[in-house]
Amino acid sequence: MVVFESRGEAVERAVAVETRARFQVEPPLVERARQRAACELAEDERVALVGAGVLDRVRDAADQEDRDLAPVGPKHGSPLPVERGEGNADAPLHPAYTSPPVPLLLREADVEALLPPADAVAAVEACFDRLARGVVENRPRSRLELEEGLLHVMAAADLELGVAGLKSYTGFATGARFLVTLFAADRPELLALIEADRLGQRRTGGASAVAARHLARPSAASLGVIGCGWQAEAQVECIRAAVPGIDTVVAYCRDAARRRDFCDRFGAEEAEWYRDAAEQDVVVTVTNSRDPVLRGEWLRPGALVCAVGANRLQARELDNAVLERAAFVCCDSREQARIEAGDLVEPVERGVLDWLEVHELAEVVAGEVPGRAQDDDIVLFKSLGIAAEDLAVGKLVLDRARERGLGTEL
Repeated sequence: MVVFESRGEAVERAVAVETRARFQVEPPLVERARQRAACELAEDERVALVGAGVLDRVRDAADQEDRDLAPVGPKHGSPLPVERGEGNADAPLHPAYTSPPVPLLLREADVEALLPPADAVAAVEACFDRLARGVVENRPRSRLELEEGLLHVMAAADLELGVAGLKSYTGFATGARFLVTLFAADRPELLALIEADRLGQRRTGGASAVAARHLARPSAASLGVIGCGWQAEAQVECIRAAVPGIDTVVAYCRDAARRRDFCDRFGAEEAEWYRDAAEQDVVVTVTNSRDPVLRGEWLRPGALVCAVGANRLQARELDNAVLERAAFVCCDSREQARIEAGDLVEPVERGVLDWLEVHELAEVVAGEVPGRAQDDDIVLFKSLGIAAEDLAVGKLVLDRARERGLGTEL
């Protein structure tokens, strides 16, 4: 009798603990836990325990816990409806699950109206400060192969902003589609779905602008841009907003018609060759080239280089001479750079650069490292584009959309 009672008490304790642990989140599993506690016993042990009346006491104890722990409504202590589950298909859902807050769908036109270049710069700069303080967790981009295309996914959580989420996009020869998904960081709530082509363009321009604000020499007055595409537009807009002393923009790309159109729209001087754009105070490379478009020998003393275009190991915009001449090298994410920055990985493999020499822009923004030491130093910022930046500008767009009544409720 003593043996049976000891074994029964152990079973009773186990069931009670499992009941308490699972009641809050998985009510349908509570009964299965009770059943499993009895069914998993050997047949002879079960008979003995039943004979001793122990299993009856286990069921009674669990039933009493159900009554003690049942949530009650605001009036008269009435029990709240429980979730639908096995054997409970007709029960109404708990009120917390029946009326979730409505997420917003924000289209490209909304983003255009809500995210001017100067505000994108400010949001990205604040993001780097939070990264330095450790309140943002960022995950590098991952890629999945599709039929003649790629699916890209990158995620982050910004606890100070109160959001977590991801940017995902597909890319094909015919184009790409981008989407930022924002969740609340402290509750199970989808906040927004944001079309993110313009958003990504301006956050990328914002990152280069933050680098220019902190790493260009104080007397910087000219900007050279190699590349005249979609991303190049935001590079000019954002750097101009961050460094008001920039009064000259020189642009070059191989397509003469595109180059002329770009220069007309952005008030830039049309360069005749790569070198003309490279001989400026701030130099941005923003191309889809697989081979270097910038040579270190072209750079003037004190230049800041923002290398934006290549984010694959197989692609480079910079030759090794750029790295050899650089007195300071930084990027937006060292972790991400190790897996996709051909402009850094190959020089490291060849002994031109060491990862110990590669800093993160967040360290500069937070004042943890000085960045530029001398006016004549050549400084390099390797921009990859990280999810934390997307969340920062995405949250800004969402807040403004709510204030102005823009977007579509889903």
